[in-house]
Amino acid sequence: MARKGLFLVYTGEGKGKTTASLGVTLRAVGRGLNVRYMQFIKSPERTYGEQIALRKLGVEMEQMGIGFTWTKTPEEHRAALAKAWKKTKAALQDDSIDLLVLDELNNALAISKFPIDDVLPLVEVIEAIQQRPSTMHLVVTGRSANPALLAMADLVSTIDATKHYYDEGIPAVKGLEF
Repeated sequence: MARKGLFLVYTGEGKGKTTASLGVTLRAVGRGLNVRYMQFIKSPERTYGEQIALRKLGVEMEQMGIGFTWTKTPEEHRAALAKAWKKTKAALQDDSIDLLVLDELNNALAISKFPIDDVLPLVEVIEAIQQRPSTMHLVVTGRSANPALLAMADLVSTIDATKHYYDEGIPAVKGLEF
């Protein structure tokens, strides 16, 4: 029996969604699967610990964003999202990929500060996910997952925020957040 590609969603307000996807990535690499990791919001202008680690494991990781929505103009974000979606559509059709991780896609789809449906159309996202190769596993992360994606998923894990040191004024910690 051929392997069925599964669709996993990690969402919620708590810390750990990207970390969960990295755990799946680590297992997949350990089992010899071909993994591609794409990040929608993070910028290639910064260096992230997960990027360094995955590079050591031979996993292609691509930051396709330009940072938080308040750091650049809507036009810059829209251009980055359009470019990211074009690359993502191609990856979703690539039958050589065993596991595709779309980190922060949920965040991108939930942007409401400026229009995105013409550059990252939800209808196209749903269609591309449904039409991906039948053996491709897919992981999507980020807050505010769209209900349509949740309904399609084989696994949904919601990570809650119970307590965080940010609330005590401790900023992002190198090695823990980035």
